Amino acid sequence: MELFDILVSATFWAAVLRIASPLIFATMGELICERAGVLNLGIEGIMVAGAFAGWIAVYAGLPLWGGVAVAFGAGVAFGLLHGLLTVPLGLSQHVAGIGITMLATAATYFAYRVALPEVSSPPKITAFQPTGWAVLGSQTVLTWAALATVAVTGWVLWRTPLGLALRAAGENPAAVEAQGLPVHALRMGAVAVGSGLMAVGGSFLTLSAFNSFFFEMVNGRGWVCIALVVFGAWRPGRALLGALLFAGFDAFQIRLQQTSLGAGLPYQLFLAMPYLLSVLALVVMSRRTEVPAALMTPYNKGER
Repeated sequence: MELFDILVSATFWAAVLRIASPLIFATMGELICERAGVLNLGIEGIMVAGAFAGWIAVYAGLPLWGGVAVAFGAGVAFGLLHGLLTVPLGLSQHVAGIGITMLATAATYFAYRVALPEVSSPPKITAFQPTGWAVLGSQTVLTWAALATVAVTGWVLWRTPLGLALRAAGENPAAVEAQGLPVHALRMGAVAVGSGLMAVGGSFLTLSAFNSFFFEMVNGRGWVCIALVVFGAWRPGRALLGALLFAGFDAFQIRLQQTSLGAGLPYQLFLAMPYLLSVLALVVMSRRTEVPAALMTPYNKGER
């Protein structure tokens, strides 16, 4: 009965939505990048930078939505750098992405020490408050914005000429060029916008989930989002289900530790559970996925 009580409680499902929210933003960002043909392994560092940029902007006096905008801008900046290295210059997307993660994390640490040289513990801000809407009213407006992002991403990619061009850039860039469209501009734009969403996912942690910043708060979520894109077969709706599934595992293990079933078991086992179950689900669901044909393939104008 304890397990059933957990699964039917409104607080459990509210926690699932809350935990999934930063994953949703970042997964949509990664999906946009990869649909255009660019793997963005800078996601982990970009989320760290977004978490810090949004928090420090609000701490400096900007409103909360101003902090979200600053985080988005920071993500766009790192995305443009990643795009420059991988699209027109054609460098390895793996190496460039890892480099962006290291650069963004190091730059965040430097900026933190410069901005707050004498602070031993991060100061707090007033974060987004729950909306109070319906049963799951413990969510903030950023959670609903994350869900809206899924709908907008799906609509743009599958219902607009721009989305068709972006998907074609990740499948057959030569055909895009034959139509007179700029492949490099499409890919650069996708990486910039996608990276901005990743940073907003990071800012959710400081502006909604918590009210402060610490360096370990992203805690591998970026790498999880890359797996969620594969799990979702590069489709927003399925990727959303993957994010909710991972969040469900995470919320469930927290509550399972507090039951008689979890007594006496090492807590490390519970911490590993959502990752192990997500890997299993990834293996099962990704066997039939079709990778964008031109993903990680540099394109030079005039090539066929």
